[in-house]
Amino acid sequence: MKNTPTQSGSQGPTYEIAFQMDPIGELNVAGDSTLCLMQVAQERGHKIWYYHPRDLTYRAGPITAYAYPVHITGDPENYCRLGEARRLDLAQDIDIVMLRQDPPFDMAYLTTTWILEMLEGQTYVSNNPAAVRNAPEKLFVTRFADLMPATIITHSIDVIREFCREVGEVVIKPLYGNGGAAIFHIGEDERNLASLVEYFALTMREPIIAQQFLPQVKDGDKRIILIDGEPVGCFNRVPKSGEIRSNLATGGQAVRSVLTKREEEICARIGPELRAQELLFAGVDIIDGWLTEINVTSPTGLRNLDALEGINSAALLWDAIDKRMG
Repeated sequence: MKNTPTQSGSQGPTYEIAFQMDPIGELNVAGDSTLCLMQVAQERGHKIWYYHPRDLTYRAGPITAYAYPVHITGDPENYCRLGEARRLDLAQDIDIVMLRQDPPFDMAYLTTTWILEMLEGQTYVSNNPAAVRNAPEKLFVTRFADLMPATIITHSIDVIREFCREVGEVVIKPLYGNGGAAIFHIGEDERNLASLVEYFALTMREPIIAQQFLPQVKDGDKRIILIDGEPVGCFNRVPKSGEIRSNLATGGQAVRSVLTKREEEICARIGPELRAQELLFAGVDIIDGWLTEINVTSPTGLRNLDALEGINSAALLWDAIDKRMG
């Protein structure tokens, strides 16, 4: 049963924490932020549980999940041990749910946010599921359109062609994609544009997002980690030779960096909005001073930031959650 949180020395109260996440046996140990969060939670004395989104259930009132207790071992070859699974009542047995599964941001993802939202006032969920639902990366960022490169969202190839004539080279990508998948650079000759738009139309129902190509991407795409609306650090993701995608999942290299004055101003603009919506963990992407995405569904980068800066960014997030828990 969920108990009143107990004190654990100087680390503050201890909690029962359930992680809703992708299959725990298939993670990239070296770079996974969720494992980083789990490890630090365990070090603080919290009891941690794991369940897959498909194991989340509405049961005529209670919200339950078939979950496994987890022990993080620190061994890269066998990084976690799972105990015996049990069905948890997330309102009665759990203090905190961490919403950590990766996109695609589809109806299955949306459904979990609707179900988790039913826990409001009973169990704390981070990031706030209602806010996550209303803040998909490539749409939430349009609230700050003056900070972005020229951008359109459309189904129409005619509109995209008109946009290309206005801005020159563009990048087109799926509106709800992630990890650098299916990102294409279209030159001024618009070669392959029609084929790509047809391909997108055949494989997805959503509009396409197109942005003005920023050639400075060759020098990197900066990831800034914000916790409770405040930047705690950044690193530059430099694409490999011949590649425009700088995502670490596509071979980009994380390089130490610092915030520019322009980037500090961008964080100051978006921070209050993140804080107000209880989007405690966010990853902001900036290319050459232009804001391209605000990642709140399952942000990454904690291990990279910690390795480059010698900090414990997961501890900063747990501190922020402690404050929210009162």
